[in-house]
Amino acid sequence: MFLDHAEIYVSAGRGGNGAVAFRREKYVPKGGPAGGNGGEGGSVWVVANENLNTLLDFRYKKKYHADNGGEGGTSLKDGRKADDIIIQLPVGTIVRDSGTDEVIVDLTQHGMKYCIARGGKGGKGNSNFATPTNQAPRYAEPGRPGEERHVSLELKLIADIGLVGFPNAGKSTLISTISAARPKIADYPFTTLEPNLGIVRFKEFASLTVADIPGIIEGASEGKGLGLQFLRHIERTKVLCVMVDASSETPKEDFKVLLRELKTYSEELSKKKMLLAFSKSDLIDDSTKKKLSKITSKKFIHTPIVFSAATGENIPGLLELFWDSVHD
Repeated sequence: MFLDHAEIYVSAGRGGNGAVAFRREKYVPKGGPAGGNGGEGGSVWVVANENLNTLLDFRYKKKYHADNGGEGGTSLKDGRKADDIIIQLPVGTIVRDSGTDEVIVDLTQHGMKYCIARGGKGGKGNSNFATPTNQAPRYAEPGRPGEERHVSLELKLIADIGLVGFPNAGKSTLISTISAARPKIADYPFTTLEPNLGIVRFKEFASLTVADIPGIIEGASEGKGLGLQFLRHIERTKVLCVMVDASSETPKEDFKVLLRELKTYSEELSKKKMLLAFSKSDLIDDSTKKKLSKITSKKFIHTPIVFSAATGENIPGLLELFWDSVHD
């Protein structure tokens, strides 16, 4: 199950208290302060993991507590530093403070690591407070509390190409043809209910990532259909591919509607590099294919490409276009 938003609570551990102790050694008659320092409390870290693609785990576990630091001991023994908590998140997750909505960290690369709640410092033992005028201090510092906060997690998939189109435009069929992704495919609208990410092998040692989001319909910006709740997943894509069913009675009007809905959602999104692709070419004749390939628009960086994922027609050309547009 795909989940792209979650709320969690994190709390770092408290630092251990410093100790008040004195030496009691046989050959050191006057002794002296020997209280050790408290250990640091555990911190809470988030780490980006490219092998994860959902926030589903955080539906069931919403609270994360790190352990407190150990208490200072006698004979100048410091308390144990508590272990940190590591929370694994998908690449593309934005971590925000729920109270202020401030972005704490944006995990855009695999392996990125950030501390979102720092453990409290351990208190100093009485051995730290000895002076010539106070050689036997009988006080020590308490440990400091760790940070705690409510955090919101928002996942935005990171891909080279984002597929945008009406329901049943063939996006899922395309991504299943060019990658190992296996989204649900059926002959009814809104088959895709969650975003899919596919890795496309290109030539020998290159690859592209392609994101397929649920279909958009006219009026989606007003809440019709699935609305625009999944468009956040193509905000980070380098290029958008607007896919239109070539067998549609109004293909020109179809892509205009899609462009309008994208602009309604985000002005920045509508300014991204875009390609226009007509799918299901196996359902139209050659004269219609020629007409579609000659459609021009200032919004698109290349002339339209007409293809069929079912028969494989023009798929190599489509992948070449994807590669060139991403690396242009």
